[in-house]
Amino acid sequence: MLGTPALFATAYGNVGSSIYYALGLVAGIALGLTPLVFVISGLIFAATAATYAEGTVRYPEAGGSSSFARHAFNELVSFGAAWAQMLNYVVTIAISAFFVPHYLSIFWEPLKTNPWDIVGGTVVIVLLVALNIVGIREAAGLNIFLAVIDFGTQLLLVGIGFALVFHPHVVFSANLHWGVAPTWSSFLLAIPIAMIAYTGIETVSNLAEEARDPPRDIPRSITWVAGAVFAIYFTLPMIALSALPVHRVGDHYETLLGEPPDKHGFANDPVLGLVENLGLHGRVLDAAKIYVGILAATILFIATNAGVIGASRITYAMATYRPLPERFRRLHPRFKTPWLSLVVFAGVASIAVLLPGQVTFLGDLYAFGAMLSFTIAHASVIALRAHRRHEEVGFRAWPNLRVRGVDWPLFALFGALGTGAAWLVVVVQKPDARWTGLGWIALGLLAYAVYRRFVVRLPLGETVRAPVVMGPAVALEYRSILVPVKPGRMSQEAIDVACRLATQRRATIVGLAVVIVPLEMPLDATLPDEEAEAYEVLDVAHAIGELYGVDVIERLVRARSAGRAIVDEAARRGTEIIVMGAPRRDRPRRTIFSDTVDFVLKHAPCRVMVAAGSKAA
Repeated sequence: MLGTPALFATAYGNVGSSIYYALGLVAGIALGLTPLVFVISGLIFAATAATYAEGTVRYPEAGGSSSFARHAFNELVSFGAAWAQMLNYVVTIAISAFFVPHYLSIFWEPLKTNPWDIVGGTVVIVLLVALNIVGIREAAGLNIFLAVIDFGTQLLLVGIGFALVFHPHVVFSANLHWGVAPTWSSFLLAIPIAMIAYTGIETVSNLAEEARDPPRDIPRSITWVAGAVFAIYFTLPMIALSALPVHRVGDHYETLLGEPPDKHGFANDPVLGLVENLGLHGRVLDAAKIYVGILAATILFIATNAGVIGASRITYAMATYRPLPERFRRLHPRFKTPWLSLVVFAGVASIAVLLPGQVTFLGDLYAFGAMLSFTIAHASVIALRAHRRHEEVGFRAWPNLRVRGVDWPLFALFGALGTGAAWLVVVVQKPDARWTGLGWIALGLLAYAVYRRFVVRLPLGETVRAPVVMGPAVALEYRSILVPVKPGRMSQEAIDVACRLATQRRATIVGLAVVIVPLEMPLDATLPDEEAEAYEVLDVAHAIGELYGVDVIERLVRARSAGRAIVDEAARRGTEIIVMGAPRRDRPRRTIFSDTVDFVLKHAPCRVMVAAGSKAA
């Protein structure tokens, strides 16, 4: 069960962690225009966040932009988005792990430079991949706690900075050398690089399947993340450039915030550099450096782990729809985890891009993959608005412009132009990222075409789900044991039966509560009494699951028909079995079970088990 706070904390743990490397990376390029660059990239991120909020609510499944593209276009476009997304995860894992030893250098100075930072980052990746293969669970409560501490610490640094070192003249005049430092080409390049500050927006999409109430929780959590991150990136760069201003060295300008350690700069640990130049002294300075160093390393460690989990989730989603070989979703026979995808993508690929030890290259490569993936996401939402204009949705982002019966999403149009232009800037200006990124895309498309044509024997654009894998290692298929719940004893009996099945198979149950929305009301209408009753029933299901030691994912959906909502949810999740509780009707001459159960029995895409109490049976 993930509500708004848990989704926010998980996403902010990733997005908020990027300040610890993005600040120095962008300052080295944008110099005195760094605050402006972060504001521009923040506006593009706000449009992207709106696109992801609408797309994820419409299709609350792992995959993010690839899921949107599958429904808007076809499987080939979906694979392109997913493959670019995979590159994002690979780079996120590498760059987050790479900066963990940089902030631990407060205890041992060599960790700040090559080769020890490469060794330290590699150790972090190997450790987390091994832990995820063995099977560890993220603690939502710990994530929330650390996200709050992290956000509070960043706000504290901003407050102290405004009090001690902020100089408006330095930030808004002395640091600015328009068209010279940076040049206009460097300024344009800094904008897509600054988007690395917003790594993690895909996290909410990948956790959407476990969101309790997607139409409410997902938009709220994304809005919270966008607001919190924008507040930090609007203020902290101004403080940093007050403490470490731009100055002329020979024939060029620089700031120590973006210079490497061999030039006595802080590109590898920019927030520690800010702390050192914040006007603190003595034991207070020493304590602040230790506190920020440990906190930054911890947050980056968690962000690396989120990247590892994200890589395994997107790989599993891709293998489910057959762009990748089915073996990538096979589970370890003992640990019941997708070990092959973890080793190949989260481990080998991430270490490969980490080994050169070049922060700039990692930033450029992330910008290549992220801008391409985001552009496809924007285009998908635009296409969905046009092609499915009459489809009811639980959430619609704004602003919109209605033309010829279509509510055109202005946020997605602006976002597509911004991210598309940013992708072209990276392709034109950065040859290393250009050839590595295009090579990654070309290799993926070639492998996809060969696999589809000669192994799966399907057209490149056709969407098809892989068959259910039978055997001892199918735990992920059984994650979607679906149990519709409603007030009454019969739902409790159904949960009880499902828990016994789940205990045997080490599975997770999805408890589904359907709130029926009358036709005269919009689908996203607030029905407080019905929703409160649904939440109470879901809590009871969760409590029964805890008695068996089984996870029950709580899901609330709003629909016109309970039967149709259950069937659609089962189809979307790839459910193997639906367990329903239903007594016999009082008038058996018409039907044996209720209309809802009859509908599910006739239309379900999987097996249906009806668990009736002994009196009803």
